[in-house]
Amino acid sequence: MKIFVTRKIPEKGLELLKKYHEIEVNPHDRVLTKEEIIKGLKGKDGLLCLLTDKIDSEIIRSEPNLKMIANYAVGYNNIDVKTATELKIPVSNTPDVLTDTTAEMAWALLFSVSRRIVEGDKFTRNGNFKGWGPMLMLGQDVTKKTLGVIGTGRIGTAFALKSKGFDMKVLYHDKEKNEKLEKELNAEKESLEKLLKESDFISIHVPLIKKTHHLIGKKELDLMKDTAILINTSRGPVLDEKALANSLRKKQIFGAGLDVYEHEPEIEKELLKLENVVLQPHSASATIDTRSKMAVMAAENMIDGLKGKKPKNCVNLGIFK
Repeated sequence: MKIFVTRKIPEKGLELLKKYHEIEVNPHDRVLTKEEIIKGLKGKDGLLCLLTDKIDSEIIRSEPNLKMIANYAVGYNNIDVKTATELKIPVSNTPDVLTDTTAEMAWALLFSVSRRIVEGDKFTRNGNFKGWGPMLMLGQDVTKKTLGVIGTGRIGTAFALKSKGFDMKVLYHDKEKNEKLEKELNAEKESLEKLLKESDFISIHVPLIKKTHHLIGKKELDLMKDTAILINTSRGPVLDEKALANSLRKKQIFGAGLDVYEHEPEIEKELLKLENVVLQPHSASATIDTRSKMAVMAAENMIDGLKGKKPKNCVNLGIFK
């Protein structure tokens, strides 16, 4: 069968697909337009897409032979799953494989902001370092501080568990009780308001749904300590960027670390001017091992789907009932 891949992914995934099917890969290292995706999908049986591709109803319905959509990502809010389900087309994602990798990025951002690593690197490279000083680049301690985790699914839980070595008090906010965190870290389930007021470090790990859009805005930021640090590696729109920029500019909180943005790839211009925020290019899962595993998983999902089998990571299982 024929498969259209909307952007080049690691070779391990592409080589696996080539063993079973004919593939066409977008030759451009950029996000394709809607028209380009429709054109590339013409005559294809499978679509392997990325989180940056908006696969709407028009695209899905444009190719009557379409039998499988494999998303190279954990999230799948970029795909009109409702339309795919209506047409009995399986949709898959790549969960679990990037759990620890994303949690590690959240910690990397936490340390970068708390110890002013990016700011210090820039300061040193620009020739401003003239020797040790008692007030030079003062940051925040991490050990024995209070860590607040908003959302304790796979990634949030993995992130929290990595705090063990720093002897931190852990608070978490989730609709469900997290017995693993309570048992291993003596973590406490709290209201969002209390978590924001008491935490020294706050890391967001929630999915983007209607209820979580702007979960953290001016009201929530105003509750935080002026020494607090906010980390977001979940989804950009969960955080009101304008409100965050204003809070950082006024030094109402100490700093922030972001890997995702509200209107990605555009970033709130005020954030770009600030020293107390570390900005990453949506690269939380960007390790050689993890991206290769994601590629293989997406390929395996595609191969199963085109065989008429239920993909291991199918998100619309109802079509197989």
